[in-house]
Amino acid sequence: MAESKTATKGASGVAMEGQGSGVASGVTILHGGDLDGARLAFPHAPEPWVDLSTGINPWPYPLPPIPADAWNRLPARGAEEGLRAAAAACYGAPSAAHVAAASGSQALIQLLPRLRAPGTVAVLAPTYAEHAACWAGAGHEVREVAGLDALTDGDGADVVVVVNPNNPDGRTLSVAALLGLAERQAARGGWLVVDEAFADADPAASVAGFADQPGLVVLRSFGKFFGLAGLRLGIALCAPDLAGALRAAIGPWAVSGPGLTVATAALADRAWIDATRRRLTAAAAALDARLAAVGLRVIGGTSLFRLVADRRAAALYRGLGEAGLLTRRFERQAEWLRLGLPPDEESVIRLHDACVRILAVTDPSAR
Repeated sequence: MAESKTATKGASGVAMEGQGSGVASGVTILHGGDLDGARLAFPHAPEPWVDLSTGINPWPYPLPPIPADAWNRLPARGAEEGLRAAAAACYGAPSAAHVAAASGSQALIQLLPRLRAPGTVAVLAPTYAEHAACWAGAGHEVREVAGLDALTDGDGADVVVVVNPNNPDGRTLSVAALLGLAERQAARGGWLVVDEAFADADPAASVAGFADQPGLVVLRSFGKFFGLAGLRLGIALCAPDLAGALRAAIGPWAVSGPGLTVATAALADRAWIDATRRRLTAAAAALDARLAAVGLRVIGGTSLFRLVADRRAAALYRGLGEAGLLTRRFERQAEWLRLGLPPDEESVIRLHDACVRILAVTDPSAR
């Protein structure tokens, strides 16, 4: 069972499948991480649950000491400026002036559409459905495109949205292709929004270092790579005038005092970041091997999640749920199942054994 919220037509967490199709409101988006919903859907599942439905690092950054005044005083301006400086250094942006911080990248996804007059928006799909939902909800005309070629042949969209690496298939576009598109967008007064929520593990794919380029907006999600999703921190990197407009629209004290303390330390901890990149890469390869061993085919993903394609995906989702393992399903891609990284060897064994049991009694032609 996945968390749901009202969103765009054709959106089910990875909706938006057809090229040139429009986006309307009123259909549910499914998200991962809803263990309360999973317990209701699978009331006899054993505890503890293993949540593999998100792309959150299961080995979080160790929390540093948090001073008392981070809890009992409003966040200081200097602390917020320190966070922005740390984010700029970590992500390669030119300066802290190019950074805006909000309570999660979702907050930025919802805010950006309200900083432009209604116009046309092209979303490279299929991808994270909240982008289309939020632009459509703000009155923009949203359409889905299947590839960059559709954007270079006179598409004319005022805003182009790309998730890179993509969720859920891990599709990655080159820095050169994105910068070329950003230049074309800027020439017509438009934006290119690049959601890099999963780019921390693969910094070579990032365009954050080019945040000074007019019209380019890069979004980063602190919680996924650092494993602290509950801290709620999203970062926008863009030209200083737009970053300033975002900060003004977000308002004061957007990030909590404890959040500022933790995130500033984490973003500056190069040793932990480098070691974690290596650990995630190894864990993703190990998960691929485990899935292949039970006959499942991995078709994509990032080092934080893997995407399986199998006609038995629906049966696997149900069977794993009954075994206390929550995965990520996609209603419009019925053969897809996304799995995050198991946090420990016990979880790996539970996943392996459950898959063996389920697949042994499931018809390979099942839908």
